[in-house]
Amino acid sequence: MSGREATFDTVLVANRGEIALRVVRSCREMGIRSVVAYSTADRESAAVRAADEAVHIGPGPAKQSYLYPPALIEAALRTGAQAVHPGYGFLSEDPDFAEICARNGLVFIGPRPEVMARLGDKSLARRLMTDAGLPVLPGTLEPVGSASEILAAGHRVGFPVIIKAAAGGGGRGMSVVRRAEDLLPAFRATRAAARSVFGDDRVYLERFLEPARHVEIQVLADGHGNVVHLGERDCSVQRRHQKLVEESPAPGLPRRIADALAEAAVRGARAVGFTGAGTFEFLVAGEETAFIEVNSRIQVEHPVTEAVTGIDLVREQIRVAAGLPLSVTQDDVRPRGVAVECRVNAEDPARDYAPCPGELTEFVPPGGPFVRVDTHAYPGWRISPYYDSLLAKVIVWGPDRDQALDRMDRALAEFRIAGRGVRTTVPRLREVLADPVFRAAEHSTALLDEMAAAPGVRLAG
Repeated sequence: MSGREATFDTVLVANRGEIALRVVRSCREMGIRSVVAYSTADRESAAVRAADEAVHIGPGPAKQSYLYPPALIEAALRTGAQAVHPGYGFLSEDPDFAEICARNGLVFIGPRPEVMARLGDKSLARRLMTDAGLPVLPGTLEPVGSASEILAAGHRVGFPVIIKAAAGGGGRGMSVVRRAEDLLPAFRATRAAARSVFGDDRVYLERFLEPARHVEIQVLADGHGNVVHLGERDCSVQRRHQKLVEESPAPGLPRRIADALAEAAVRGARAVGFTGAGTFEFLVAGEETAFIEVNSRIQVEHPVTEAVTGIDLVREQIRVAAGLPLSVTQDDVRPRGVAVECRVNAEDPARDYAPCPGELTEFVPPGGPFVRVDTHAYPGWRISPYYDSLLAKVIVWGPDRDQALDRMDRALAEFRIAGRGVRTTVPRLREVLADPVFRAAEHSTALLDEMAAAPGVRLAG
């Protein structure tokens, strides 16, 4: 198929870092002019250099730039953009921003605002998916507003439980409670945190499933009634509920369970009229599965799905937003081999993953067969304290999991990153790859905590 389709002439990329560069590249291949919105801190970014045009939208702090809709809308209108790609994070799942785009004649590349609003409310999403027949954990289907309600819910569900912000996301706004006497303090603390971070103090409660794996299903849907899934990803290697390693397919997951989750995700997407690229996230513990949430945007880990399917997810997002049908049917989706992604963050694992801003004096990504590196960094690039600490994503493919993991370890060993005060997650990632429990695919979301509690040689079960 020709790269130049009837989509848009110009797209504003309302994001930064590696995802902004990723969108620019797909736009170029599709014959679309790209405009990157950038803050003062990102003036010399790789995305700015790669775009056809770049527009300054404000100072470094995100609230004055990437989270400031008037500046983004003005940049889009001034440069003749017809559409806005929000990437991930920032305003990518903000229905108000999507509505503002529509009011200004701009196409928001994502689901309709009303769909995002319903799925962005995690408590409402639980109820919608329950109605659609998806498995959910015992808990509350409405936000909990009082001490008596949370106590009653906790005792009804049984401990441990997890309290979650209804407007939460990105692994934030969660508290695990293992004892009844800790429930009220956790309830108050989670509400306060949710109010501070999300401007919304509503919370809900559900049973905390452990040990469990975190498995997600990538879906694509268009405005013509077509919904497909692109298989599953395992995202169980996490620190503070945020992912570090992702792979596809999920290792050791029985095919019948993976297929059931994929069918459930498609059913859920149809039920709410979802369009674009989205991810349905689940917990899996033995035979038990449970829906967690829907991410109504491109995921950080989308390259592993691209590696095993050969499908450009950003391209599909743009096509769908332009009113075109998906370029693939379910029969066209035939995953091959195994792909693994490791997130290289400018963080110090020895200091509880504290961010490490600073200037890079050396930055040499790995290469070789079946190795992809998505990054915006380069020697001389200054890692800003204003934004997420992601420096690069290393993605590898192999015909089987052992070869993919060995290839990833080789690639990480080649990565050269240095700078005053800069530490990265590379050493910790290599420890994960060498861990026998991880290699045996017997790990859960508690893997990093278990490794920290029992350093040295661990035995798989």
